[in-house]
Amino acid sequence: MQNIYLNSILDNDFYKITMQNAVVKLFPSQIVKYEFINRGKHHFPEGFDHALREIVNKMAELKLTKDEKKFLAKTCPYLDLPYLDFLEGYHYDPSEVKIVQTGNDLSVTVEGLWYRTILWEVPLLALISELHYEMNHMERDSNEVVLSKTLEKADSLNKLGVTFAEFGTRRRHSHKVQNLVMEALTQKKDSTFIGSSNVHFAMKYGVKPIGTHAHEWFMFHAAEYGFKMANELALEHWVDVYRGDLGVALSDTYTTDVFFQQFDKKFAKLFDGVRHDSGDPLEFADKTIAHYQRHGINPLFKYIIFSDGLNLEKVEEITNYCRGKIGISFGIGTNLTNDVGLKPMNIVMKLIGVQAPNKEWIPTVKLSDEHGKYTGDPKMIELAKEFLRIKN
Repeated sequence: MQNIYLNSILDNDFYKITMQNAVVKLFPSQIVKYEFINRGKHHFPEGFDHALREIVNKMAELKLTKDEKKFLAKTCPYLDLPYLDFLEGYHYDPSEVKIVQTGNDLSVTVEGLWYRTILWEVPLLALISELHYEMNHMERDSNEVVLSKTLEKADSLNKLGVTFAEFGTRRRHSHKVQNLVMEALTQKKDSTFIGSSNVHFAMKYGVKPIGTHAHEWFMFHAAEYGFKMANELALEHWVDVYRGDLGVALSDTYTTDVFFQQFDKKFAKLFDGVRHDSGDPLEFADKTIAHYQRHGINPLFKYIIFSDGLNLEKVEEITNYCRGKIGISFGIGTNLTNDVGLKPMNIVMKLIGVQAPNKEWIPTVKLSDEHGKYTGDPKMIELAKEFLRIKN
């Protein structure tokens, strides 16, 4: 397993860093639990758990370097010095991760203080994906083919005239493939490629790290304050920390319709735009445009980041539909970092519980705009739908 590794503590999605900063400031004593979800029913070979454990244990050695700290300070001025000092002293604690294999099934859970455990999700998924291909002896396309495919996609996106970012860390084929993809995407000076969600590769290739918050931010707020208050308080707390920076709001944790009920004129003006992550993208665009217009806001001054299972065909369809109506940008993940001639894994890791002061666990749920992406306890899902008056 010597080829599978994380060589930087910043080999993670940027929104994990930005959320960790907010959690350190607002929720330093909250304890949470995450769980690996094998949506694709993938089989894991014998010994997978031991190989994964070996790598996870080595992650305790990762530390923020002086150069990485300087990069964050210069590139992300909204991450203040106290947080950067905290991150410099942070290290992964492997005891927070429990790994159990039963036959071909894999169970991975993470439990501990939220401000500490929040960084585990993305690297664990990336490692599981890479280890899966390695231990099953699955051969990918050559480096030349990966580079060629990526350059062709970049050319097509440039011709469309749309900005796009690489969002593919969590389900990448491997660290090496993501590196090849970033190498290809940064070759052209006149490219519409604008950055990466991966902080390590953003630093390595001199591009912008991109991200704000994830579903877990809203899921935590629902567990802590109730479903009806989740969206509003999650946005308020984000504004309290970032004061107008990092202004893209994720809209679908409890369905877009419910989100827009609370994304009032204040938030609509303050946030630069919204991110689409489930459901019909064209329908979402219509709802977003109508929402801005209802509040007297020109949609062309706002934008949508589309990030749900994108390929070139979807990007072209969305672009043709939205052009001239609202600003658009794209975050493309698996189609960039795992288009190597093998089937990409369908795996996620979700926040599943928040510990109450009395030590009882409050289950968390995500509803999303498509039922296949619902996660959480079925009874709690039904309760959320009842509270939020979601009928379907």
